[in-house]
Amino acid sequence: MATPEEHAAHDAAAEQKIISDVKQYGFHVAHIKGDGYSPGFSYTIGLFKTYGYPELICFGLQQDLLHSVLWSGKELLDKQSVLDQSRGYPDFIGDYEVRFLTVDQAWYRYYFGYGMWFNQGTSFPALQIVWPDKQAYFPWEAGFNPNWKFGQPLLDRSLDFKFREERDVAVFTTRQVLEGLPILRVVHAANGDWEFLCDTTYAVADLQVVGLAEIVQRDPSVNELFQLNYGWHAERESVGGGWQQEELSSQAEA
Repeated sequence: MATPEEHAAHDAAAEQKIISDVKQYGFHVAHIKGDGYSPGFSYTIGLFKTYGYPELICFGLQQDLLHSVLWSGKELLDKQSVLDQSRGYPDFIGDYEVRFLTVDQAWYRYYFGYGMWFNQGTSFPALQIVWPDKQAYFPWEAGFNPNWKFGQPLLDRSLDFKFREERDVAVFTTRQVLEGLPILRVVHAANGDWEFLCDTTYAVADLQVVGLAEIVQRDPSVNELFQLNYGWHAERESVGGGWQQEELSSQAEA
């Protein structure tokens, strides 16, 4: 794990690169690698300041293709500064069209970290470029490939349920949580299982299985852990307190 000094040095280098690219090219493209659970993505920094365009973001493709898609988006904005979100735009990914969605600003802090630094807050527009499956269905359309459903979160919606699973996926909790005790520990096991625990009991007799949506409805603050990677856990002292995230040891996983 990187030290605070290493984090600071990384941030300083990244910020200098952003400033340099915006000065030279008009904008910078930031690439964020996937971690095995959350998909990788890329986004622009500087389109708004340089041209008055929305910043652009796209998920789930290989880095070179993401870079190409964002450049194509910038070139499209050169031709028409206002895009029609009710139609598709061709020639972004082979013969496939893409669509554009307005990103809700509530998502910015999860996906536009350096963009918020560069723009000094969230007062900039952003559009998501969304790609279809091989049958040309988009994620919100019936028939879209279910295996690709969580490869690109849709950033104009779903703020009440951010997790990358179906709402009815079975998760573990305890009888005590269902009776009202707060959720203080969340585990995302290496096999994908979720556990939402009160941290007062680990007795097998107390375990219960419910749908993930029921947990989120009981305590919407667990939504903040929607990016918790496989093999990690998070703890807090009380509801409303900050989550401390840490990778599970092999002994804890066992």
